[in-house]
Amino acid sequence: MHLLLLGATGLVGSHVLNLALADPRVSAVTAPTRRPLPERAGLSAPVVDFDNLPQDPSIWAVDTVICALGTTLKTAGSRERFRQVDHDYPLEIARLAKAHGARTFVLNSAKGADVTSLFFYSRVKGETERDILQLGFERTVLVRPGLIDGPRQEPRPMEHWAGRVLSILDPILPPSIKPNPPHAIARAMLDAAVSATSGVTIVPSQALL
Repeated sequence: MHLLLLGATGLVGSHVLNLALADPRVSAVTAPTRRPLPERAGLSAPVVDFDNLPQDPSIWAVDTVICALGTTLKTAGSRERFRQVDHDYPLEIARLAKAHGARTFVLNSAKGADVTSLFFYSRVKGETERDILQLGFERTVLVRPGLIDGPRQEPRPMEHWAGRVLSILDPILPPSIKPNPPHAIARAMLDAAVSATSGVTIVPSQALL
């Protein structure tokens, strides 16, 4: 399987990258990024401008796409920029990959994703799911983690303290509200990329522990 990985420098995406490069089921990984990645066997990491994506088929001609792109409102700086990163980039890349033969798309979405949500974050996630589904991949997997528990490059104080509280309460929490470790999300995404059945598969947060 030739895999296209989006968000390879992020918390979940970096775990996907490590797992994919060590997985005998994956023959090659293409991971377009904004900044260079270290050279590794089996990895092609073209530096691209996501605001002006290249049309080069050597980037987009893959079997499967795993999308772990994402940001926060604070990092993005505005609602418009957040929507661009979490909706527009994944959708445009999905179109390019499908046009060049990709049959499977695995999206790291979010628990509560809903186009009718009153919360902007959840509404954008829902819109991304909806628009990816409308492209008609043979196999689409929507992975919906809750709070992702792990160290990030940019500080997220609210998530950090929420994660600490939930970790203390972990023994008594129901699976549906436990924090999701990034390696578990990454493993679920990669396994789904390899073995997803036709149609739409939803992976809920309680399956990502």
